[in-house]
Amino acid sequence: VQLVESGGGLVQAGRSLRLSCAASGFTFEDSGIAWFRQAPGKEREGISCISTADGTTQYEDSVKGRFTVTSDNARKTVYLQMNNLNPDDTAEYYCAADLGVLRCATDASLRGMWYDWWGQGTQVTVSS
Repeated sequence: VQLVESGGGLVQAGRSLRLSCAASGFTFEDSGIAWFRQAPGKEREGISCISTADGTTQYEDSVKGRFTVTSDNARKTVYLQMNNLNPDDTAEYYCAADLGVLRCATDASLRGMWYDWWGQGTQVTVSS
């Protein structure tokens, strides 16, 4: 299993970024793919996930209405469109795969305990 994130960078507040998570080595079309982030000195938090089987999505409250997660099953890639970024969004962003029971079925899927496979991360920095 391999997950590779890309698309991070430095942006000004109010701007947008799109992160990508390219997956391989498992049945992508029947999985849950989540995005987590971790800022310096803070705990890792799950912010969004998607079921690649039926498109169900979940969002953490702080990103609802600003972030959108989508899946391109033909490309085996999950995207996180991040709009109206603010400095509090500055963090290392990781994607992770859940091949087990939940697969993004409920908001409990935003807990890291469900994920066995993780990418290496991509840094997002938002300047004020």
